[in-house]
Amino acid sequence: MFKRIVALGLAAALLAACSRAPDHVVFHAKDNPARLSEWGLFKVGGKTLATTDRVVVYDLATPLFSDYAQKLRTVWLPEGATATYDGTNTFDFPVGTVISKTFYYPTSGTDRPGDSKVVDKTTAQTRQSGAKGLDLKNVRLVETRILVRRENGWEALPYVWNADQTDAVLARAGESIPMTFADGAKKTDFVYQVPNVNQCGGCHVQDFKTRKFEPIGLKARHLNHSFDGPQGEMNQLTRLQIVNYLKGAPAPDQAPRNAVWNDTREPLEARARAYLDANCSHCHSATGAARTTGLWLRAGELDPRQLGACKPPVAAGKGTGGHRFDIVPGDPDASIMPFRLSSRNAGEMMPESGRSLVHEEGLALIREWIANMDGVCQVTGESL
Repeated sequence: MFKRIVALGLAAALLAACSRAPDHVVFHAKDNPARLSEWGLFKVGGKTLATTDRVVVYDLATPLFSDYAQKLRTVWLPEGATATYDGTNTFDFPVGTVISKTFYYPTSGTDRPGDSKVVDKTTAQTRQSGAKGLDLKNVRLVETRILVRRENGWEALPYVWNADQTDAVLARAGESIPMTFADGAKKTDFVYQVPNVNQCGGCHVQDFKTRKFEPIGLKARHLNHSFDGPQGEMNQLTRLQIVNYLKGAPAPDQAPRNAVWNDTREPLEARARAYLDANCSHCHSATGAARTTGLWLRAGELDPRQLGACKPPVAAGKGTGGHRFDIVPGDPDASIMPFRLSSRNAGEMMPESGRSLVHEEGLALIREWIANMDGVCQVTGESL
């Protein structure tokens, strides 16, 4: 009996050890772990979420809007591996690279933020950069998306956090999460959409010829700005080189740089173009899914017509809002672009996926940009 008890005790100890989250990153070359903790990216202790060793937190100068969620972005490379710099496209990352993006909201008035259906708009007081981890006292973690570079290319895996905020579970089919967004006294019901693994390709496949799946944010122009971290506040291209995650990058002042969309010290044109680049250009480019529209919104595009000025839509329908041109210089009310950004209706809204709410501040930026444009659109010999 004693031997049996000892054997059972050892078995229980082994099971407990196997279920314990690793304290370092584990590259899963083929299997798709059922729990986020099996990747070893994060330490969840008490009321904090922190990264493990050699996981680098990064930030984008102008990020993609996702229903006002904040995002903790990380990248990890295997020991001795290095990414190669590219001035235009995503850096060339080696096999074994693991990228993560955790979506979260501030909450208030609850002892269990992971259960909260009401999430708050981020303010200067509630914003967390995540550079030194997250204080979860008033934070609801929603999902973490993993991009992993395997031998056959990049693969995406979405994980949804549990109510206790101790771990997240693989949700290959995605998930719909009803929420209420609180902007002060104004409350708006919406459904937060966790994408399924196939929907991820809608944004991450940026070339219709190669059909190559790749990260979007890890490009020079998005990373070329200062951000906090273990070495203090510094340019992120510099940081990635210091930790030996990047080779071949020029000095920051020689690298492309997008403006910060809401920094009014920067030119209006630069801020609007950065916003469209981050939110639209993965589809609206010469190689993207929306290439046939002729509306190309990448940062390097210079042709005013391909940026939308006096360009009629390729296809009519309710998505035009009854307007003739994507952009009518000086007149945002007559332009299709702000109409689509202001809609929450299927068939009208842009982007078509990734949001359920209207980004009011982003919409205001694009309207201001259009209102300050010069030019006149001609319709059958007449001007609008």
